[in-house]
Amino acid sequence: MAEAEKGVWFDNPAIREAFWPSVWETLVMTGWSTLITVLVGTPLGLLLVATARGGLLPNRVANQTLGFIVNVGRSIPFIILLIAILPFTRWVVGTTLGWKAAVVPLTVGAIPFFARLVETNVRSVQSGK
Repeated sequence: MAEAEKGVWFDNPAIREAFWPSVWETLVMTGWSTLITVLVGTPLGLLLVATARGGLLPNRVANQTLGFIVNVGRSIPFIILLIAILPFTRWVVGTTLGWKAAVVPLTVGAIPFFARLVETNVRSVQSGK
């Protein structure tokens, strides 16, 4: 306990060799998945608004199809999604291990939530009549 009080915990070789690189990998993984989620989720959310009744490109079939895909994507628990798309992850990244492989399910899981967030917020803006 005396060593922990002196602040030598971070001098532990295991912390230097594993902890800090893992923190960096987590930040990189989060950054990439956020970037891809925004790049894919924003157009998807805008398309949901545009194809809705009263939108710029009203198309009932497209809107209901996109809405269904978003709703299904939002309802799947992440751990199930992670396992279900392992073959897709291996196809895209070439592996199912490491931070690069984790970006795929994180992104696929986040896109429907972000798309719905974009749709809801764009719909809440007054039309400007």
